Amino acid sequence: MDRIEYLQPGEIEKRSFEIISDELMRRGISIPPDEEMITKRVIHTSADFDYAKTLHFSKGAAAVMTELIRNGADIVTDTNMALAGINKKVLAGFGGEAHCFMADEDVALLAKQRNMTRAAVSMEKAAAIEKPVIFAIGNAPTALIKLYEMAKESDWKPAFIIGVPVGFVNVEAAKELILETEIPYIVNVGRKGGSNVAAAICNAVLYRVQRVSEGDAK
Repeated sequence: MDRIEYLQPGEIEKRSFEIISDELMRRGISIPPDEEMITKRVIHTSADFDYAKTLHFSKGAAAVMTELIRNGADIVTDTNMALAGINKKVLAGFGGEAHCFMADEDVALLAKQRNMTRAAVSMEKAAAIEKPVIFAIGNAPTALIKLYEMAKESDWKPAFIIGVPVGFVNVEAAKELILETEIPYIVNVGRKGGSNVAAAICNAVLYRVQRVSEGDAK
């Protein structure tokens, strides 16, 4: 019991980030300032310090995503779990909306008719959104593959891709495809990831934009 820390609910997250910062320092891991809060929030949600080494950011990725959020971009996820984890109130405050089309009847019907995954079909549906879209993919590698194919075969391009699906089948190969593109991205190489990681990345940027906005308003 001597090791138990008794904290108020509002102090727990702050203490968690202090522990993460201390442990990164002990491990000799230095994260670029613009990537630091994103990486720390992923570690916070997963308790996995491997992300400090496996999260890959395209050049200026954090700044690009920040501007997209600030200017009202939407977010599309490949799971309702990721959708539930994103702070939609903060997103809406900047004019954005979060979507997941995986459970839509038309997506399920088309997927069956075309012998495709619902994740791939839902990416096609999302491409019809007439504003910049951040794609937060935490589960389905077929979603990343479809985004890659659509970007290669047409003039349409995702505004940003968070590529962190978890698993064993096609997961690593799908992530590698995104790394080959010129689309702004945050990708976790290897098998690790998940809906919680995708949501954590979104929230890290959302909270950063919110803090800056509130500071400007004072």
